[in-house]
Amino acid sequence: MSVIVFHPAATRFQTDRGWVNGKHSFNFGPFFEESRQAFGPLTIMNEDQIIPGTGFAAHPHANMEIISIPLSGSIKHKDDTGMQAVIETGDIQIMSAGTGIRHSESNPSHTDELRFLQIWIKPNKSDVAPRYQQIALNIQNDSFNQVVSPNPDDQGLWIQQDAWLNIGQFEKGATANYKLKKKENGVYIFLIDGELTVHDRILRQGDALSITGEKEISISINKTSRLLIIEVPMI
Repeated sequence: MSVIVFHPAATRFQTDRGWVNGKHSFNFGPFFEESRQAFGPLTIMNEDQIIPGTGFAAHPHANMEIISIPLSGSIKHKDDTGMQAVIETGDIQIMSAGTGIRHSESNPSHTDELRFLQIWIKPNKSDVAPRYQQIALNIQNDSFNQVVSPNPDDQGLWIQQDAWLNIGQFEKGATANYKLKKKENGVYIFLIDGELTVHDRILRQGDALSITGEKEISISINKTSRLLIIEVPMI
């Protein structure tokens, strides 16, 4: 049976620390609501805005696949494996925390705000060696572009979980169909910007839709849109 849940952008938890404004799609820190629990292994979906010259100081993670996608600006990354990198808009980063890693993420610009998506997915195997990977995206219009998968030989990055991430960039009037890799999986659709319709539900910037029990998702593009589809196992 199909189950569809709409998550309006305005209902996300918000954290404002002055230097960072976070919008949290799932339960995070002191925030908790029954309807905001993890979607399968997808536990965190944050949209963070960081003012120039600030960021998250060094802190630890373990046994988590952490994906960062800058939407505007750039992220300066540093971790205790010796990795240092700058993730620009148009790039995607995966940090597989595994047995444990300490890292910092900051906005290196003195003038421009950083806006990025931070996604946490629980791995299907614990205590692997920490790993970092980053690529430039090659997004083709009017199609879904796979950016994360479970297979190191696939297009995009890979993570320690049977999960797939696709970014779609579509012009007004287009239609799109997303076919699930496995029938028992669910999909979480997040609209980065624009407007579209899924199952008679209109999504606008920051809105999301979680869907289970479907083999294929049909999407109508009302305005030029960018969306992120996260497919994860539900069992």
